[in-house]
Amino acid sequence: MRSVQEHLAACLAAVGPQPPLEVVLADAVGCVLAEDVLATRDLPLADVAALDGYAVRAADVATAGPAAPVALRVLDEIRAGSVDPTRLPAGSCVRIASGAPLPLEADAVVPVEQTDRGTAKVEIRTAAAHGENVRPRAQDVRDGEVVLRAGERVGARQVALLAAVGRGRVTVHPRPRVVVVSVGDELVEPGATARPGQVYDANGHALAAALQDVGVATYRVAAVPDQRGPLRETLEDQLVRADLVVTTGGLSHGSNDTVKEVLGPLGTVRFDNVAMWPGRQLGVGHVGDGTPILALPGDPVAAQVAFEVFVRPAVRAMAGYADLYRPTVRATVTTGWYSPAGRREFVRVTLAGSPQEGYRATPAGAPGTLLLSALARSNALAVVPEDLTEVREGTALSCLVLDA
Repeated sequence: MRSVQEHLAACLAAVGPQPPLEVVLADAVGCVLAEDVLATRDLPLADVAALDGYAVRAADVATAGPAAPVALRVLDEIRAGSVDPTRLPAGSCVRIASGAPLPLEADAVVPVEQTDRGTAKVEIRTAAAHGENVRPRAQDVRDGEVVLRAGERVGARQVALLAAVGRGRVTVHPRPRVVVVSVGDELVEPGATARPGQVYDANGHALAAALQDVGVATYRVAAVPDQRGPLRETLEDQLVRADLVVTTGGLSHGSNDTVKEVLGPLGTVRFDNVAMWPGRQLGVGHVGDGTPILALPGDPVAAQVAFEVFVRPAVRAMAGYADLYRPTVRATVTTGWYSPAGRREFVRVTLAGSPQEGYRATPAGAPGTLLLSALARSNALAVVPEDLTEVREGTALSCLVLDA
């Protein structure tokens, strides 16, 4: 029997980061950078106004105040994007827009609200210190500086920075394309009428949703019957668009469970009993021209647990993330239960508390049952080590936080 850690290591070994690809900025959203991004210019490129107002010499307005305003000549108006340098003589100012470059010799900006808004001549009603309301050149980014590191995910804030330094294309690990295949004669699509003996395909939809949460491109295939021909055709058809295939169901020892028989000729896939609960039989390997495949149990609760423990870290590794795992917290359980000997148990719990007061974990439903309703109410999985069988009230366990 394989340990959880051994099977996880096999899953991570079966995959690898997606090969780097240079893409336009819009296509980089949601991807992980595969390069360090260097600035090719200062940001801002010159000393610029931080707000709308009047660019002045600070010495000229040192005595200004509401009761004793200082009058200055208004020489010009400078808008954002101006490139013509203007020199500012003593006793004068220019009206300036936020983001516009300061004229030479100007070293402060007086907010327009602190003036009489004059056009040829303006009364300044407040003093301004050297550098006040000015964004100096390269305050944000300096030419040649690394602005984003390889391994960072590209979101809206990163796009703003990339665009601001002029990067229209970046090299990323593209989002993996993951195909989800549910296997079982008994499965029907939600919304259809289920006849006696049939169940709705919860796994296909749940796994697709879980993969979308990770941020990958997901393709869910309608449930495939436990028949060698249809299952083989489905897998062969899907390999053309898959960076990873995830199957669920078809792993028990019944005569109609055909996943092992079908996957054998298509590649190299190893199936093991894994020392965990819920779940037992799992598979990992490659099919076709080397596409990784992860085979999960058919029970919906066991499939979701297996996803969190094995599939999610593997998919994040493919996407280029360095941090593969859910955050964990230490929590004391509010009630006890028996945990199976020799198996790592993952128990649905609801976490409450705070870092200051500590966390409490309350089982959602009886730990030994496979209840989807309890899984839906939980926000974490408490992890019981293989050598702990009597979990008592107050026992401290590590918990995988699912809603982080």
